[in-house]
Amino acid sequence: MMFQKEYLDLVLVPGGLFIMFTYHLILLYRCLQLPHTTVIGFENIDKQIWVEKIMQSENRDVKTALDVISSNISAATFLASVSLTLSALIGAWIANNSNIFQSELIYGDTRASTMSIKYITLLICFLLAFSCFVQSSRCFIHANYLISTPDSDISTEYVALAVIRGGDFWSIGLRALYFATALLLWFFGPIPMFATSVAMVMLLYYQDRDTASMKKIRSRNVKQFEVHHTE
Repeated sequence: MMFQKEYLDLVLVPGGLFIMFTYHLILLYRCLQLPHTTVIGFENIDKQIWVEKIMQSENRDVKTALDVISSNISAATFLASVSLTLSALIGAWIANNSNIFQSELIYGDTRASTMSIKYITLLICFLLAFSCFVQSSRCFIHANYLISTPDSDISTEYVALAVIRGGDFWSIGLRALYFATALLLWFFGPIPMFATSVAMVMLLYYQDRDTASMKKIRSRNVKQFEVHHTE
């Protein structure tokens, strides 16, 4: 039986997605069970300490806190707009039935049905990113109201939960864009898509893992976090 180039999509594309999904499942486990070994977990602990210092200080610096949260809202809103714009462009591209990526120069499956799958999966990633960035903005806006409420009995843990949720939705939105980048390379063939998936996992591992330069800061914050919650 003669090997056809269309078979590459059946092997390399699921392989690339499997590598990325497996990495993020492992990362999710580490964030939930071993948060102090990941950058995301460290950032969540750092956010909680930041909220506690803001809420428990006698002269609460509300303006600085709101400026910090407003910058996060602006960034999330910008990326949500970018994701929605790209989703609209992909929808228009599907409606026009463009055949730019059906050239013989692309080594892979260029049939119309496969092209539809490529467009739909890429569109799903951008819509997921848009939804996550919108939810991130919602959580940060909610935290904005909680922090700026004068003489309130709102617990520090509730405010910290809103800030951490906003950061978590932000991270998920970015991960959706990372997946969209790999799927975008699929339009140029399964080989670029698989190579991008492997390279992205290696880059993300370097970005997400515990680094030596952060250990001293992390150990101090973790100890402060543990002491506070054991009192």
